[in-house]
Amino acid sequence: MKTIIIAEAGVNHNGDMDLARKLIDEAKKAGADYVKFQTALNPTSKYAPKAEYQKRETGADETQLQMALKLRLTFDQHYELYEYCKKVGIAYLSTAFDVDSVHFLDSLNLPFWKIPSGEITNLPYLLEIAKTHKPIVMSTGMAELEEIGVAIDILKKNGSGDITLLQCHTDYPTKMENVNLRVMNTLADTFHLPVGLSDHSVGIEVPIAAVAMGATVIEKHFTLDRNMYGPDHKASIEPSDLSKMVSSIRNIEVALGDGKKSCSPLEQKNIIVARKSIVAKREIKKGEILTEENITTKRPGNGVSPMKWFDVLGTTAVRDFGEDELICLE
Repeated sequence: MKTIIIAEAGVNHNGDMDLARKLIDEAKKAGADYVKFQTALNPTSKYAPKAEYQKRETGADETQLQMALKLRLTFDQHYELYEYCKKVGIAYLSTAFDVDSVHFLDSLNLPFWKIPSGEITNLPYLLEIAKTHKPIVMSTGMAELEEIGVAIDILKKNGSGDITLLQCHTDYPTKMENVNLRVMNTLADTFHLPVGLSDHSVGIEVPIAAVAMGATVIEKHFTLDRNMYGPDHKASIEPSDLSKMVSSIRNIEVALGDGKKSCSPLEQKNIIVARKSIVAKREIKKGEILTEENITTKRPGNGVSPMKWFDVLGTTAVRDFGEDELICLE
């Protein structure tokens, strides 16, 4: 099954439409399935503090709202990006951060909703999402299992489409010891839903490992330059690594195979080369008793199988054998 790969541009455009279009170009070039932005009309009050990582990356002299306004794109600008994605040939996605943005994005007929971790306890928001009856991919950062279960019940009871849950650790960048990929197994076992990963770690190892563990969706932040000003650049990968991540994930999908264990046609031709046969350890005369002193096992594998070792021991040599010659029994 093909993994859905979401290249998360987020707010890494820094409010600049030229940068946003370049991010779309790079996501397309890398082979991602979707490039995703963030749509927010007014999700933050003037009293909301910045997170510590936001202070670290953008300074502590402004509020979260002031920072968000610098990074915000209008609905008209999002529509421009939506149209540009169609022109380039990559699917547009955006995460809505308020109900008005849900209504706007619904008008674009997006294939599914991406619910961010912070909205998992936002009842009015969840109800608006559910009423569209579309599939949902929901991040679970900061959430307890009980909270996830409540959100799932609300969505399902109000008409949502299929739900996929993403393991996510809401810290930027996420340290390896906090990634906790095995939570994907816990989510799958608890809620019997498809799972994936929204990854904020540095590098590309974690999402590749997640696919090997069964992730059906991978979301990864990317940027044109990790040294740019902005809250999420340091927790993002650059275009070259995005390309490597996508190609590695596609390779892992192929490598996972169908799970059926058998000797493939390509392996069969190597049986003679790799397996062993019973051979003469030294010169053996016709009529000599075959013992551990005069026979052994060596390549190639086109003679009597070593699995017949005890059937051969104690028999007599049917003819003379030179050293390393394949033993035959008749």
